[in-house]
Amino acid sequence: MTANVTTNPSQLLLLELVDKCIGSRIHIVGRDKEIFGTLLGFDDFVDTVLEDVTEFGVTPDGRKIITLDQILLNGNNITMLVPGGEGPEVRVDFLVDSIL
Repeated sequence: MTANVTTNPSQLLLLELVDKCIGSRIHIVGRDKEIFGTLLGFDDFVDTVLEDVTEFGVTPDGRKIITLDQILLNGNNITMLVPGGEGPEVRVDFLVDSIL
C-alpha cells in the first residue's frame, strides 16, 4: 500500500522562504543588535551575507549606529528574520550628536 502524500504549495520551509528574500532588504533581530541590509546569500546554518548594512545597537553610552558595505553574520546570533524595512525610527538630534 502506498501513501498518498499531498503537499500544500503555500507551505514553505524556512530556508525556502529566506531564499525568496535574496536580493531584497531584510531586517535581522539579533541578541544585542538589529541589522538591516540587502540579503546576498546564506547557508544551511543561516550564516548570512548582507550588503549596504546598517547596524543598530545599544551600549552603556547610548544607542550606536554603524554602517558597513558588507557583513557576514553568524546564524547563531540571529533571533528573527523579517523581510523589508529600513530600521527603527532614529531621532535626528541623536544622529547629529553622534557625528559631532
